[in-house]
Amino acid sequence: MIKNIIFDFGGVLVDWNPRYLYRQLFDNEAEMEDFLTKVCTSDWNEQQDEGRSLAEGTKALSSCYPDKAALIEAYYRRWEEMLGGVIAETVAILQTLKNSGQYQLYGLTNWSAETFPIALKKFEFFELFDGIVVSGIEKMRKPDATFFQLLLDRYSLQANECLFIDDNPRNTAAALEFGIPSITFENAEGLWRTLKLRGLL
Repeated sequence: MIKNIIFDFGGVLVDWNPRYLYRQLFDNEAEMEDFLTKVCTSDWNEQQDEGRSLAEGTKALSSCYPDKAALIEAYYRRWEEMLGGVIAETVAILQTLKNSGQYQLYGLTNWSAETFPIALKKFEFFELFDGIVVSGIEKMRKPDATFFQLLLDRYSLQANECLFIDDNPRNTAAALEFGIPSITFENAEGLWRTLKLRGLL
């Protein structure tokens, strides 16, 4: 029986995309995509999500691409411009789950300890959660099993009583392997339908 629902944040509840910033800095879409694919990559960003300081991450990458140092520096200096806002339809599902009184709600997010407070202050829906675990604070991240275990231990949860929702198939696959039932998020309509089919809404 599902008693706890665990949400990822970026791409599920928060519309975060570096392209919102870099479309202001590049005139050419292909050049922007090349930069985000080869320079300010997801793998590089995840090192900050895992606890490396923004300053250290920026310095390390700029030393590898000195000709792109200004563009790299903008990534975190103007990070808030990457926030497109809440994904309102998913927040509505979150609120419905909260209102039902049937579930405890938790957040498990890969997010820098330095940028998460910006979002926490900006978006009211975070108040709906009974607990949040942030990778940058804990210095571990999804898909590592230790990160899932940390959440369970901290809030005295049982894996088979949880449902995990994340937009990254890598993370939902890891959660399933760990023993946590999971849904790979594609859109709010699909999530609503899946939750209804599972009898959770």
